Amino acid sequence: MATVFESTRLGNISLKNRTVHSATWNGMADDDGYSTREIDVLVEDLAYGEVGLIITGHAYVHPDGKVSARQLGVYSDRHIEGLSRMVETVHNVGGKIALQLSHAGCHSEPLMTGVEPMGPSIMMNENIPYCRAITEQEINRLVSDFTHGAIRAKEAGFDGVQLHGAHGYLISQFLSPFYNRRHDRYGGNIINRARIVVDIVENIQQEIGKDYPVMIKMNSEDFVEGGLTVGEMLEMVAIFENIGITAVELSGGLIRYSGNNGPARKGVLNTEEEVYYLNAASSYKRCCTMPLMLVGGIRSYNVAERLIKEGITDYVSFSRPLIREPHLIKQWKAGDTGKASCISCNSCLNAARQEGKLYCVVQAQRTINNTMLL
Repeated sequence: MATVFESTRLGNISLKNRTVHSATWNGMADDDGYSTREIDVLVEDLAYGEVGLIITGHAYVHPDGKVSARQLGVYSDRHIEGLSRMVETVHNVGGKIALQLSHAGCHSEPLMTGVEPMGPSIMMNENIPYCRAITEQEINRLVSDFTHGAIRAKEAGFDGVQLHGAHGYLISQFLSPFYNRRHDRYGGNIINRARIVVDIVENIQQEIGKDYPVMIKMNSEDFVEGGLTVGEMLEMVAIFENIGITAVELSGGLIRYSGNNGPARKGVLNTEEEVYYLNAASSYKRCCTMPLMLVGGIRSYNVAERLIKEGITDYVSFSRPLIREPHLIKQWKAGDTGKASCISCNSCLNAARQEGKLYCVVQAQRTINNTMLL
């Protein structure tokens, strides 16, 4: 029976356990997307904390795909030096790390990119910024951008890459009928909407081989009317399995519909409940054999262990809990199996936006208050 702390292989990556640091924007890159020493320290701490696989915050593959200030980039060979240093930092303490590749599509920030945002279709919705429809020629360029991002990741030493296909960013936009109203071979039916992922993966495989791990993060569903459903997600996963994608990480929701400063998921975590996408994960495991990573609301060792033992997921992913407690996995392994202290307030993300530093604001404030009492 599988357990959280058994060693596994994910494609050709040997992992010490079944835990994953889910990609989390940290606001620590420089203005041009170059990695910094601050990021090295962050990922090194996670590696010391014995996270099985660290996935970086989303790295934009072309300058017109940037969405946030101080976002990591991988659009130029000049990024390789800093990315290599990040990888070396993790590998030196026995960790494994993958680079998440991203393009924001219609959510790209024109004040940063200097160009009009583009997506699968024209969007004129009050919750979505206006964007123009991308041409097939531009789709070909984007496929090349993602491919070259993967080539740079491999050259930098990353153990694999993950395509960001969730939360309403570009790949997610193609997968979702909410965004994708095209009538060509990239729109309409499920095969067509999934085609951009197939093109990207097959191009990566042609350039750097089928053995290099390529994962995808995607929505279990969009939680908006006319959005991606669980049933459509399962049909797309079957396509992705056929082309040799290494693993799927399931999340959910669209970032704009949760508020600019909120997480992409739907709803607010009840402190007595965990696991946002449990039913979708259960459906996935009934029909798919590709390894599954499940993120969203997992806070307890007992819950994580049950998810693994019952075969609901193959890996458990964490984002905000590891901001507050980067050594949480190590603590659990040592026998301190208390629930993560993260309260899902999202103040950490606001701090990153405002201060360029990702940290648990609640924990910092308590430290200050305790110090004042001494």
